[in-house]
Amino acid sequence: PKIWRIVESNKVIEVLQRRNLLKQYRKAKLYLLAGSASKVSFKQRRPKGSNVWSFRINKQFRAFATFNSKEELVVFQIYNHQ
Repeated sequence: PKIWRIVESNKVIEVLQRRNLLKQYRKAKLYLLAGSASKVSFKQRRPKGSNVWSFRINKQFRAFATFNSKEELVVFQIYNHQ
C-alpha cells in the first residue's frame, strides 16, 4: 500500500531515543515514504487482515504499525526480535 505519512506515539519516540535508534529509524522511514518497502522488509503481520504491519529498523529491531486512515501509518511499538 502507498504511504503518504508516518506518525509515532510518544512511547515509541522514547524507546527510539533510549536505544539510540533514531538515525536508523529515520532512514527506514524515508525508504517507506519513497516507496522502497522491500529495503526495510515492510510486510503485513499474521493473521492477514489484522491491519498490523511491520518493518525492519536494523537487524535487531522492528517497528509495528497500523494504518490509521487510508494512507497514514501509525507506529505503535518497537520490538526486539532477537
